[in-house]
Amino acid sequence: MTTPPPTALLTGRPAVLVLAAVLTASFMELLDATIVSVALPAIAADLGAGDAALQWTVAGYTLAVGAGLITGGRAGDAYGRRRVFLAGLSAFTLASAGCGLAPDAAVLVGARVAQGLAGGLMIPQVFGVIRASFEPAARARALGAYGAVLGLASVAGPLLGGVLVEADLFGLGWRAIFWVNVPIAAVGLALGARHLPDSREPGRVRLDLPGAALAACAAVLLLLPLVQGREWGRPWWSYVILALAVPVTAVFLARQRRLAERGGQPVLDPALLRVRAFAGGLAASLLFFGALGSFFLVLSLYLQSGAGYSALETGLVILPYAVGSIITSGLGVRAGRGTLVAGSLTLAASQVVLHLVVSGGAEPAAWLLAAPMLLGGLGLGLTAPGLINVVLAGVPARDAGAAGGVLTTVTQIGNAVGVAVLGLIFFDALEAAGGTPGLAAYSGAMSAVLPWQALCYVGAAALMFLLPKQTR
Repeated sequence: MTTPPPTALLTGRPAVLVLAAVLTASFMELLDATIVSVALPAIAADLGAGDAALQWTVAGYTLAVGAGLITGGRAGDAYGRRRVFLAGLSAFTLASAGCGLAPDAAVLVGARVAQGLAGGLMIPQVFGVIRASFEPAARARALGAYGAVLGLASVAGPLLGGVLVEADLFGLGWRAIFWVNVPIAAVGLALGARHLPDSREPGRVRLDLPGAALAACAAVLLLLPLVQGREWGRPWWSYVILALAVPVTAVFLARQRRLAERGGQPVLDPALLRVRAFAGGLAASLLFFGALGSFFLVLSLYLQSGAGYSALETGLVILPYAVGSIITSGLGVRAGRGTLVAGSLTLAASQVVLHLVVSGGAEPAAWLLAAPMLLGGLGLGLTAPGLINVVLAGVPARDAGAAGGVLTTVTQIGNAVGVAVLGLIFFDALEAAGGTPGLAAYSGAMSAVLPWQALCYVGAAALMFLLPKQTR
């Protein structure tokens, strides 16, 4: 392969326009990860979606994003980040339109998976473009702007979702949360096509597509019986499917080891698993993001289907969570191990406080919900922005890029696993209540899942003691 010329570093107006293009796409992808939570009851009512379909609407998206991230990053390195970014953004737009047009729950879930795969193709190019096109000082400011967009999307997602569902624009109802992506994407595509420079890695980049497929297959074998098992009636073959995840994972790891020994570019280098900080960071991320990913699913169902809140009122209840994360995210970016542990334990405490609020079975006042929401947001801001950086501080510098890609992928997979496992606890408790679920049933289901989420955060905090005290 011919080595491409180095990309000229950007300054001034060209740099602003490039940053605007990639951050527009980032905002849209991050928005789509959060906006859907408040629309789930409306989706269930309109499409007749069952509990499993609602779980897949959330988990299918995050799992697909995680499955595509590493391969998407390598595709940009090999074929040019501009080309892959525009392709991913175009595919994301088409998949969003597919979600908006979905006639039933199965089509909606399929379109959400397509959205996630497109996001996994698109998002790695954002970091690749920033790394290749900005000088170090400007790069730091660009990454700071990305962090601000992350915070803005976390605030805007639930609020905008509630507003759009409540407003019922053009009679679209919940479908408006997906159609809103089309004008946002049009801005990103126009800016990207006109201003985005092309860049790629010198030398030959190999894509381990069979390895990525094996990893995705193992994840689906794990999640499928957990999400669908209750609707299937938990037949014996659902446990066989679950058990098959183990040998498929073993085949994946064996392939990765052989590929690394031959000097290839595996999806996951098994040698990284022998690094204490990395192994501990993977486990902590799975627990942390598993608890976080399931929380907004069950909270939205509890508030709307149980307590009778509207979609907009649900967004307003979640608002203190987003505000809290913005308040502490500046500290979280500069986090060391102690800050991460404190943040995870703060999140655990917020689940305990919320448990006290909802366990009585009465409809909670909004002001009572605000305290645990704000507390949880403060904990999230202390932990999420700096977790990957602290983990990477314990990884040899030569492996930091590969380790960062795997960690980012694991956060998405942890999110999907949490939706499956903790969602299963919620829906099983709801079913055990019997009859037509009312506020008491939803309060019981919420009370059943909150202690498990708190335990996940406590377990994540314990594993964080394996991490370095400070970032590099």
